[in-house]
Amino acid sequence: MALMTGEQYLESLRKLHPRIYMFGKQIPCAVDDPILRPSVNSVKMTYDLAQMPEYEALMTTTSNITGRKINRFCHIHQSTEDLMLKVKMQRLCGQKTAACFQRCVGMDAFNAVWSTAYEVDKAHGTSYFENFKKYMEYVQEEDLVVDGAMTDPKGDRGLAPHAQADGDLFLRVVERRPDGVVVRGAKAHQTGASNSHEILVMPTQAMKPDDKDYAIAFAVPIDAEGIFMIVGRQSCDTRKLEDGTLDRGNPTFGGMEALVIFDNVFVPNDRIFLNGESEYATMLVERFASYHRQSYGGCKVGVGDVLIGAAALAAEYNGAAKASHVKDKLIEMNHLNETLYSGGLACSANGWQTESGNYMVDTLLANVCKQNVTRFPYEIARLAEDLAGGIMVTCPSETDLRDPELGPYVEKYLKGVDSVPTINRLKIMRLIENMTLGTAAVGYRTESLHGAGSPQAQRIMISRQSDMNAKKDLAKSIVGIE
Repeated sequence: MALMTGEQYLESLRKLHPRIYMFGKQIPCAVDDPILRPSVNSVKMTYDLAQMPEYEALMTTTSNITGRKINRFCHIHQSTEDLMLKVKMQRLCGQKTAACFQRCVGMDAFNAVWSTAYEVDKAHGTSYFENFKKYMEYVQEEDLVVDGAMTDPKGDRGLAPHAQADGDLFLRVVERRPDGVVVRGAKAHQTGASNSHEILVMPTQAMKPDDKDYAIAFAVPIDAEGIFMIVGRQSCDTRKLEDGTLDRGNPTFGGMEALVIFDNVFVPNDRIFLNGESEYATMLVERFASYHRQSYGGCKVGVGDVLIGAAALAAEYNGAAKASHVKDKLIEMNHLNETLYSGGLACSANGWQTESGNYMVDTLLANVCKQNVTRFPYEIARLAEDLAGGIMVTCPSETDLRDPELGPYVEKYLKGVDSVPTINRLKIMRLIENMTLGTAAVGYRTESLHGAGSPQAQRIMISRQSDMNAKKDLAKSIVGIE
């Protein structure tokens, strides 16, 4: 197959049987659930764009494994150009959905596991790389969505995995068999889990020898026996159950997060890519984190493009577009957004080839990129809310607007510029609300802070990568200190 269409993707999900729970009830299928369907639509867009000739160069590439045409979301990066095209692709997808399109985590996990497994095999004589290469061929040929799973619940943050009062607070191996292992635990904040085909699990942090049972990387189908998920709440999520689309803000696209439980799940040997080599957990975590921090220089920028456009329209519809302070705020929003994009491209351009042959981003610049993402989207969102005005969060519902008696009053008193229909003004206000405060905030505002690690995680990596001794030597050289 190699490239699925969007409709084929929907049908492939209907053939799966994951256990999804939301509001205390089991959901038969994410495709047909009104709350989960916007998340499905966002991923579907990654398939639809790959079928469009004008986006072929961004959305597709040639597999280094099979030589066949594949979706770039399934690609193992072969050059710095690949790394830059990845960022450009992510910006495009953000522009088209104004939401999280969810395949980035899997793509970043592919590339981190690929190079790490190669180096583990070299040191220990294991066969993880061949296992993973065969797995990637399967993923590419079937054009699968793979949910990358790194974050454990973690319990007491002051204790190592093996020292937790409840050992399951980090996902671990609880039984070893000749044909594989049995794992138990959970992965939290799992983006797009309900509309993924597979889940690729990695360790969540650096590990020591006592934590070897937690140093596990593997992949299993999302509907494997013993796996189930509990969907997380989002602000305004039940608006999707209401008639009409106005109050949803973004009526078509969205994202979802879930707590994914592994209740004694069997993993066969050929699906295991790390198993007890605790000293390589750090490499895997840091490589994945760097790839994923690079990703934010693309996806958040694309979503930011939509938010900036919405803010400009809000000012226009309010009759304030010509005000000098409005123009200046829009300039500032664009400046911040393009700075994020610059970081994503810079860490890509400075990428380097790993021993396995794929390309890794510049770790320092990737962390600088993500550190900016923890700040700038908050200012972009603040300025958007400033330009929109308070009506963004106080306007009546669509039901009131459609009411024969109340509607005319809403139309009359919530009108802005006379040439712009009231409904258009309200649509833009709801979109800004959705992107800064509502369900899309999970994929923009809040995720900008916590996605790919907390701000402090990036600061630690920046400290490690900055080479302060070299900078001191530069200063000594300038003034002649031996």
